[in-house]
Amino acid sequence: MLPRIADSLSFLYLDKVRVVQDDTGVCAQIQADKNRTDTVYIPTAALTCLLLGPGVSITTRALSTLARHGTSVVCTGAGGVRAYAGILPDSLTTHWLEQQVTAWSDPQQRLATATRMYEMRFGDGSVPDGTTLAQLRGMEGQRMKALYKLLAQQHGIGRFRRNYHPDQWHQQDPVNLALSAANTSLYGIIHAAVLAIGCSPALGFVHTGKQHAFVYDIADLYKAEATLPVAFSLHQSANPEQEARGKFREELRLIRLLPRIIRDIQTLLTPDADTDDDHPERHDVHLVHLWDPKTGVLPAGVNYAPDGG
Repeated sequence: MLPRIADSLSFLYLDKVRVVQDDTGVCAQIQADKNRTDTVYIPTAALTCLLLGPGVSITTRALSTLARHGTSVVCTGAGGVRAYAGILPDSLTTHWLEQQVTAWSDPQQRLATATRMYEMRFGDGSVPDGTTLAQLRGMEGQRMKALYKLLAQQHGIGRFRRNYHPDQWHQQDPVNLALSAANTSLYGIIHAAVLAIGCSPALGFVHTGKQHAFVYDIADLYKAEATLPVAFSLHQSANPEQEARGKFREELRLIRLLPRIIRDIQTLLTPDADTDDDHPERHDVHLVHLWDPKTGVLPAGVNYAPDGG
């Protein structure tokens, strides 16, 4: 039995190692010196996301084990440029994907879902009834400006401006570097959670046009409490990217983010349903079904040719 995604470890970052599968499990091999190689075993079955930084090589056997355990693999390059490799276990139903597609494909439901996403950022009772999506976008912009100003004042920083330019990576200040690194880790965890319940990372409600639009949608629910405080606290760091990953990992233990991600995705897609018991994260699927316009589904593995044909 694999651990539930909500109970898994958050993420592990590796760089300058070789990831292989041996007789015991998946391990990272580190060349300590020319005469010694150190080995660190990776708890793949209990790990949500594996971040592979520069200098990492990985074998197909190791990737097969990660795929079997439903662990997301995220390759991060120099400058924080992200490229996701989505790995799905075969033990998922399409229940949550169908809920997502239904809400995404209907303009009214999509608008309602996007509105709920903005409302979740503000908290209960803070959004007046009848607020339009355009007004919500404006309110969110003001909220972020106020949060930047507050955090800058708390840490004795001058005016802060968010700046993300991968082609000018080393010209950025420590806060921006730390924020990009922490956000990359957050995206990886959310991407793994989205895949774990069978949703599509591409079908976003607020964001659109990217293969990870839904990941960005969900990540925006937590940045104000999960990554921004971490980044501003590292404004004097000499190595903000590495320290941001470590500090962000520690903070995740306090805010218990993974269970919230699963619960919030389910609530957003089916706001009136009891998501805790009716449809858990994973189901064992022994047979695939056939779609029928009248009955919904039909059993597979049956020959439906008419008798006497």
